[in-house]
Amino acid sequence: MKKLFIFLAIVLLLGHGQFYPVAAQATRPSRTLTADQYADRLRVFEEFVRQQMEKNRIPGLTIGFIKDDYVWVKGFGYADLENKVPAKVESAYRLASLQKSMTAAAILQLAERGKINLDAEIQTYVPYFPKKKYPVTVRQLLYHLGGIPHYVNRDVEQHIKEHKTTRETIAIFENFDLVAEPGTKFSYSTYGYNLLGAAIEGVSKQSYADYMREHIWQPLGMKDTRMDDPLDLIANRVRGYQLVNGELKNSEFIDVSSRFAGGGTRGTVTDLLKFMKGLNDGKLLARKSIDLMYAPTKTRDGQISGFPKTAGYAMGWNIVPQQSGLVLINDGGQQETRTFILNFPEKKFALAIAQNFERDDDGALIFRLYELVLNEKFSLGSQ
Repeated sequence: MKKLFIFLAIVLLLGHGQFYPVAAQATRPSRTLTADQYADRLRVFEEFVRQQMEKNRIPGLTIGFIKDDYVWVKGFGYADLENKVPAKVESAYRLASLQKSMTAAAILQLAERGKINLDAEIQTYVPYFPKKKYPVTVRQLLYHLGGIPHYVNRDVEQHIKEHKTTRETIAIFENFDLVAEPGTKFSYSTYGYNLLGAAIEGVSKQSYADYMREHIWQPLGMKDTRMDDPLDLIANRVRGYQLVNGELKNSEFIDVSSRFAGGGTRGTVTDLLKFMKGLNDGKLLARKSIDLMYAPTKTRDGQISGFPKTAGYAMGWNIVPQQSGLVLINDGGQQETRTFILNFPEKKFALAIAQNFERDDDGALIFRLYELVLNEKFSLGSQ
C-alpha cells in the first residue's frame, strides 16, 4: 500500500476504446451531463491522458467510470510493447490489493448467511492456523487490526516464483509473531486477508476461486475476473514494465498465488466498475452489511484506525469523505501493475484505472476524471 501514501500526497489531480453498455443494454446519458457534454469533455480528457503517459513514460493503461447508468471505458498505449498490442477495454491487468475489497464483500456475504461470526477467532474457520499470544478475530482482520504482519522478509516474500496452495500460502507467515496486540494498532497486512480467504474456503467447502466466481463475480457479470496464473492462457493478458536506471524493462516474473485473497487476481477495468455498481445496487449485500463495510473502526484507545490523510479504514476500503458525501478508495501495486478504484455511492459514481507500469503516476488522471464527471474538486482529508 505504499502507493496510497503517494496518492494521498498528490494535491492535483492514455488509444483504443469504446462506450461499454451495462448488461449489454444501450448506454443512457447521465442525469448530470448529456451524452454530447460527456463526449466534449472526454475528448479533452483523452488528450490529457496521452500527455501524462508521455510525460511519465507509462506504456499502457485502461481507465473508465460509471455515473448512474452511463459507462465509459477506454484503453491507451500498449498492453504489450514488444509486440505492439494496444491496451483496450478488454485488457486484463493484475488487480493487486483491489482484491481485498472483494474478499471483504465475500466475508460479509457469508456473515449474512450465518456461516461466519465476525467476532469469532480466525481458527474457528482456519483450524490449522496456530494460536497466537492473543485471540485474533475475523472482524479485526477485515480492519487490519489483527496484528498479523505484512511482508517480514521482503527480499523473499515479495519475489515468490512458485505456485502456492492455500495451505502453503498460510505456512509462509503462520509462525510469525504478531506485530501488536489485536485491536490496538492499525497494521496493513495482505497476510491477514489471506487468512480471510482461507476462512472462506473453510466454511464454504469450496476453493477461494470457486466461491468468488460463483457468489461474487458471476452474479455481477464479471466474466473477465479470475485468479492469476502464469501457466494459464488468459485472454488479453497485459505485459508489465518497470524502470531500471531510467530504462524501460519488463517486470520481474513472480507468481501471485501467495497473495491470493489479498492480491492474487487479474481482471478488467470494466469488471471493477461492475463490482462497485453491484455493491451500490444491493446485488451482493444487504443494506446493513454495506453500512458496516463502509464504516471506519477505532483502536481500543478510541483513535480512528487507518492510513494518514484518510478518515479511517473500513472493511477493504479507505475512507476519504467529501463535502457532498462519502468516498471510498482502494489501490494496488505489485510487479506488472498499479491499480485504483474509487466509489461514491451517493452519487452513483465509480471510477477505476489499471496500468502496466510499476510507478505511481495515475493521481493526476484520477482527479481530473473525477472533476470532469462530478463538477467538483476532490479534496483530501475533508470531513
